[in-house]
Amino acid sequence: MNYIIGPLLFIILSVSIYYKVQNQVSLQQTKDLLVNAVSGNNKWLIALLVLLMFINWGIEARKWQILVSRIQRVNFYMAYRAVLSGLSLSLFLPNGIGDYAGRIVYMEEGNRLRSVTLTLVGSMAQLIVTLAAGLGALIYLKDYTWKDASAFEGLSVFWVNGIVFMIALGILLIAFVYFKLGWLTVMFEKIPIVNKYRFMVEHLENISRRDLTRILLLSITRFAVFIVQYLLMLHIFNVQMNSVDAACTVCVLFLVLAILPTIPVADLGVRGEAALQLFGILSVSKLGIIATTAGIWLLNLILPAVAGSLFILGIKLFRNR
Repeated sequence: MNYIIGPLLFIILSVSIYYKVQNQVSLQQTKDLLVNAVSGNNKWLIALLVLLMFINWGIEARKWQILVSRIQRVNFYMAYRAVLSGLSLSLFLPNGIGDYAGRIVYMEEGNRLRSVTLTLVGSMAQLIVTLAAGLGALIYLKDYTWKDASAFEGLSVFWVNGIVFMIALGILLIAFVYFKLGWLTVMFEKIPIVNKYRFMVEHLENISRRDLTRILLLSITRFAVFIVQYLLMLHIFNVQMNSVDAACTVCVLFLVLAILPTIPVADLGVRGEAALQLFGILSVSKLGIIATTAGIWLLNLILPAVAGSLFILGIKLFRNR
């Protein structure tokens, strides 16, 4: 089974990724634009974008390494492989379910289910940052940049403020759970019906506030990398926008994508449409906006997923005889 599962997953993922990418309508429309962007004076920017891609997933690997160190020593290279393998599987499953499945196979037997809850902590930190940045950007754009935009004529202020309030409430709730994990875990363990699952959450009690803050800071850094990538890609495709407005629009875009449950390999259309609606308020360069979205999609999801599928080749699901 150890010699069959890895290659089989690799073949399935490789074929699926190829056909899914080939069938993306938005990607076909912007193929020439993507090819032209790689040439000329943009080569250095493309190289910087690739470097930022490695940094992006390196930060995620470091977060996971810190979290699972409570149950198993994992070096950075293994953590990086686990993160990319998880990304490869998550391309076809909603809400990042495959992300957990791809990472647990790098853990020893007995630690796999325990690692799921620890991985969830890292996802929670990233979600807090995404929602908070998106909320701040939404308020800024609503009060200043979008104030006179024709797209918002007739839109009820009550509904907009209601959305802002609900997002703020969600952030406070998730942040409370995040920083009170130890206390909540102890309370969870006292419930008789769930006591038998105690082994899955008991290590959450040992996560110090210092480590939680470290994970949150790493999540903020990773989000900043996302913003820089988008700004560079917008520049490459000549989407003319004020840098502050562009950065805020990217934050709101990530907010929308965080709220909408999608399958990453199938959501280029969703991403493209959301980007067109948001960036289209401030720019008329529709083709450039679509190309930017497709470029980020390829760079941050598809290429790392291909690498992750290669790592899956070496997976040994069963280590004990």
